[in-house]
Amino acid sequence: MTLGLFDYPQKAAFGRVLPKSKVYTFGKVTRRLRDLFAKDVEQVVWRYKLAPETINLPSGPGVAEIQVFGVELKPGVAKLTLDLLECIDHAIAFPIIFEVTVTTNAVGRIKTVAAFKRPSDADSAKWVVGEYFSTEWMSIDTMRSPLPVALNLTGLYEQMIQQLIPIGVRTGESLQSLAERCHVLAMKKRELQKLEVQLDRERQFNRRVALNSLLRTIKAEVAALADAQKH
Repeated sequence: MTLGLFDYPQKAAFGRVLPKSKVYTFGKVTRRLRDLFAKDVEQVVWRYKLAPETINLPSGPGVAEIQVFGVELKPGVAKLTLDLLECIDHAIAFPIIFEVTVTTNAVGRIKTVAAFKRPSDADSAKWVVGEYFSTEWMSIDTMRSPLPVALNLTGLYEQMIQQLIPIGVRTGESLQSLAERCHVLAMKKRELQKLEVQLDRERQFNRRVALNSLLRTIKAEVAALADAQKH
């Protein structure tokens, strides 16, 4: 069984195709996103609806339902553009777990992708969509894991998201804080990569010394952010 790829109860099956035009009616969808949808996405299917009446769990703070969307990429598409998922997330006013599938050379693959999504503190009618997390690509036939045991839908959603986050949770750390720490960690890693490229190209000795010093600082920050132990 694989963490992050869940075995959803049949009672929760929804199975409706979500027309791309429906997504376009919510918010501002740029020409670039429309082109990406047309070029990369075969179809979007609303696969499951996890709600009190379908999985016998009460709603919880910020989570009345959890939706599971299947995003089928066109054959051979090598990379998923996360902007497409963010567009759907902003169109649907519930937390969403995405199952992305693609077929390449007659081989089907799947991955689970989701962002920690919560109602805005400033306006509960709006949603804050955070960093996206995902499993690795795996065979479409991979055995699925049972849904985590939880007392309500909020607890279920948090456990589902935690299975996708690549760093460990600290003692007493909320999911929101964990997701924010992971977001900062991702930014620091991108900063580190840029600095390494700069260092590789730099020929001036004094500048290389300064870049090396900065690299050590950023590496220490990355290590501290990735550490599951609270300091």
